[in-house]
Amino acid sequence: MLIGGAQVAISLLTLGPACGCAAARAERPEGFVRLADLAPGVQQDMRYAGANNFIGRPLPGYGAPRCWLRREAAEALAAAQKDAEKIGLRLVVYDCYRPQRATRAFIEWAQDGADQTQKAEYYPHIDKRALFERGYIAKNSAHSTGVAVDLAFAGLDFGAHFDLFDDISATRSPAISATARQNRERLVALMRAHGFANFDQEWWHFTLEGVKDAAPCDFEIE
Repeated sequence: MLIGGAQVAISLLTLGPACGCAAARAERPEGFVRLADLAPGVQQDMRYAGANNFIGRPLPGYGAPRCWLRREAAEALAAAQKDAEKIGLRLVVYDCYRPQRATRAFIEWAQDGADQTQKAEYYPHIDKRALFERGYIAKNSAHSTGVAVDLAFAGLDFGAHFDLFDDISATRSPAISATARQNRERLVALMRAHGFANFDQEWWHFTLEGVKDAAPCDFEIE
């Protein structure tokens, strides 16, 4: 996911005019597609549509556990899945397009010091109030533009689970096994070959580069 990655998100939002989601409108604009229609082979484990996430409950805007993306990102991911299949692997996505209302819920959660129910599993070594300054939570996210995706190879060891707010989640963390390091490197190489850049604090987060009109949206996932 990137709830962090503010620099990536800001650069995307300033590359060009907003063509489809002006004022983060609630209607789904043209140009967004369901990943399952283009890449049915990609497994979907949409964490924010359920309780298996760092907040511990479904997030606003996730009315269904489905991955929606800008067509450019979905097509690039479909091509990446085909290459993964050639080496006997399968991609699994954890988050794709994210409504802005969900990002606002992240911010509210981070400011609620009393809610520590998920600390042991998701941020054991960091004070919740430091998540902003560490870059794990940002007010703007590339996910809301539909060009970012959180993913892994299904069933492989990556040394840290999705959304663990910890130094070990950095893509090149030295504190992981050789196997986990190799898996991260293979994932980064695959995604880079299809135009995605990795956010170095989160091994699972990738943003499609070169989209000139990406703008934040707030439509319900259905």
